[in-house]
Amino acid sequence: MRLRNVTLHQLRLFHSLGTHRSFTRVAEELHLTQPAVSIQIKRLEESVGLPLVEHMGKRLFLTDAGKELFEASRDVLERMRVLGEDMIGLEEGVRGPLNLAAITTAKYFMPHLLGVFLRDYPEVAPRLTITNQSRVVERLEGNLDDLVIMGTIPENMDVEAEFFLDNPLVVVAPPDHPLVGQPRIPLARIAEERFLSREPGSGTRQARTRLFAQHGLTASTYMELGSSEAIKQAVMAGLGISVLSHHNLRLELDSGLLAILDVEHFPLVRQWYAVHLKGKKLSNTTRRFLDFLLRDGARIWEAAPTHGVDRNPGR
Repeated sequence: MRLRNVTLHQLRLFHSLGTHRSFTRVAEELHLTQPAVSIQIKRLEESVGLPLVEHMGKRLFLTDAGKELFEASRDVLERMRVLGEDMIGLEEGVRGPLNLAAITTAKYFMPHLLGVFLRDYPEVAPRLTITNQSRVVERLEGNLDDLVIMGTIPENMDVEAEFFLDNPLVVVAPPDHPLVGQPRIPLARIAEERFLSREPGSGTRQARTRLFAQHGLTASTYMELGSSEAIKQAVMAGLGISVLSHHNLRLELDSGLLAILDVEHFPLVRQWYAVHLKGKKLSNTTRRFLDFLLRDGARIWEAAPTHGVDRNPGR
């Protein structure tokens, strides 16, 4: 392979092609014409001396050589990104981009923690992507963010995950529900209720199902809804009860629109993690934010007004 002739521009083009599997998408992303992209990929193949892509019908695939070059291009571009950010950090302190992704439930605390961090480091330019569990896993696998905030760590991925905050799950009901105020409601009794849940991949739903199964109970779902906000509205409307993160409930509990039921084995405490692919080179800014989460995240969130969760509600 005559790799000395390969340019960084060609690697950037090929990495985009390997990600999108479309010459059209590459042209749009890099603001080039499609013929220009095709010419550069052809020159890259000539430099390597092997075919890098192949077409089957209308679909584009990477050859074995293409897969190797794609992994190498991702590593090179990642190292260049980190080097650039570190050079800025060394010259001017903690500043520059900070790309974060988080599952939907984290939207209730991540903006607050990020806001505190930015008061100390106002030159940081954050981008926070909030999306569902499956999309967050896709972003993690594609190395699209500096850090991913999630509660369920993918088992089939080689990652580094740092715990920084507890995530207490509680059973919520409308304030006029007959079980409100009853102490230590048996799990078997609560299993008889109509449960409102997120989609099957939801970490909260998985935790509830697992707990019920451990006690020989079935955690049936009466209705699936697309977001925690929709679930809260449905609970307030009397359509059923649900298990939600206590982090989601501050306003509704303060205003008396929802109530926490005192159910045995609850709160069910899970954890929040800051996750990235193993071996990923973190920029100076990312490392500083990760240190902030690990050192101060829990303390800052616990001190936030009306945050505290009563671990023995109703008593």
